[in-house]
Amino acid sequence: MDKMIMRRMEYYGYIGVFEEERKLGQRYYVDLEMELDLSGAGTSDDLTQTVNYAEVHELVQNIMHHKQFKLIEALAEHIASEVLHTYTSIVALTVKVTKPHPPFDIHFEGVTIELHRTRK
Repeated sequence: MDKMIMRRMEYYGYIGVFEEERKLGQRYYVDLEMELDLSGAGTSDDLTQTVNYAEVHELVQNIMHHKQFKLIEALAEHIASEVLHTYTSIVALTVKVTKPHPPFDIHFEGVTIELHRTRK
């Protein structure tokens, strides 16, 4: 199966268990790996034969800016559900959400949730 991969899209969101996280917000990275047939777009050079990645970015941005979650697991699940619902040509999707600087008194690069969903 062909793939369209969008890496390290950067958003500002209000996700977290702590009230300060949901009030102040912070930066997040989202990666999407969408499985779909790209042969029609490849042979026709026609945008209508593929998924418009600018629209996918806008969809994720709207989720990040207008939804609040306590867990990045819930955010990733919502992104997967919305992308699969909106783009019926996508047969499977991997979503990664990275919180680069969790508010803990320990030092590590961040935490990433990765989930894989297929069309039912």
